[in-house]
Amino acid sequence: MLEREVVYESVLDHDFLDEIYSLPGGHEIKKCIQCGTCSGSCPQGAVMDYAPRKIFSLIRAGFRDEVLESNTIWYCSSCYSCAVRCPKEIKITDVMYALKRIAIKEGKAKKGRKASALSKNFVRMVNKYGRNHETELMARYILSAEPFNALNFVPQGWRLFSNGRLPLMPHKIKNIEQLRKILKKIDELEEM
Repeated sequence: MLEREVVYESVLDHDFLDEIYSLPGGHEIKKCIQCGTCSGSCPQGAVMDYAPRKIFSLIRAGFRDEVLESNTIWYCSSCYSCAVRCPKEIKITDVMYALKRIAIKEGKAKKGRKASALSKNFVRMVNKYGRNHETELMARYILSAEPFNALNFVPQGWRLFSNGRLPLMPHKIKNIEQLRKILKKIDELEEM
């Protein structure tokens, strides 16, 4: 664990904080007073490598790999309890989403492999159809994250299909090209 080892200044990423500040909502990390309200409010805090407060502290200190390789960003359930209770009104969940995008982009989503697979495939569906297609999403997720457990999903999939909850054919939204332009612009802004 990080607390037990000596970390030399030369291995820290001093640009990581600036990179996070430049992301939408990332500059709000400056307002964090390390009160612990976010960590105490998080229903997933007990299973995270680092609670949200510690993640912000690690970002400030330049521990890029520890942040991006931790399970914390993947275990965030987007319940917004942390953001609602934060005395500085930091949108912590938005920062977690930004960290997920960076981890995926840099291939550092080791501990969040399943969540990363789901996220990647969900984005693929939205880019393809303008909305989610549950059947294809689950098939792609199972094949990429849990190929050896695929048969275990058949009974649940059959029940969903039998009740009309898993449509065979996807439905594209109207004017999907407009959505694709918006998504492309977001990607361009994130790369700046």
